[in-house]
Amino acid sequence: MTESSPVPLGATAPGGTPDPATGAPADGAADGRAGPGLAGEYAFAAVSAALGAYAIIGAGFIRVPPGSASVLGPRAFPYAVGVLLLVASVAVVVQIARGRRGVPDDGEDVDPDAPTDWLTVAKLVAIFLSQLVLIESAGWPVAVAVVFGGAAIVLGAKRWWMALLIGLGLGLVTQLVFGAWLGLSLPAGPLLDWIPIFHG
Repeated sequence: MTESSPVPLGATAPGGTPDPATGAPADGAADGRAGPGLAGEYAFAAVSAALGAYAIIGAGFIRVPPGSASVLGPRAFPYAVGVLLLVASVAVVVQIARGRRGVPDDGEDVDPDAPTDWLTVAKLVAIFLSQLVLIESAGWPVAVAVVFGGAAIVLGAKRWWMALLIGLGLGLVTQLVFGAWLGLSLPAGPLLDWIPIFHG
């Protein structure tokens, strides 16, 4: 019986895993070398920064109706999203530079050889395509209820009525947020068309 030699302090354990005593990252991440996945993390930060810049620039081209009494206006939300994306991308770059890398997730319990359930895929596609008709004919809240509740039911929700109620609630909340606060008028539909607050 042979005695295994201990791993020196600060060294990486065999197999590329971090040393439990020091927590030093593996694969050369501590000394700044580009280990596996490092390019992907920088690419994620770059894409986030590009999307943030696009949202901020695009928000400047949104037309604000003259004399609008809205508190926030239609540019507030895209400006906020753009700033958050830029801040997140900078934070990711700073963490990478400090040697703090993302931890890969363990493999999910998914059978890669299982056949694709094309019937479920077709149902989901039909539900999303229904929005092309429902948003104008039935209104935004009803359309959101159909897409949220329908997708939840197709994916196995047991209480279908709860899924539809949650979807309707999300539709009403977003209708109020975009209509009453941001000044963007979403189609209310015949059921809510007589309520002034849903027109922005």
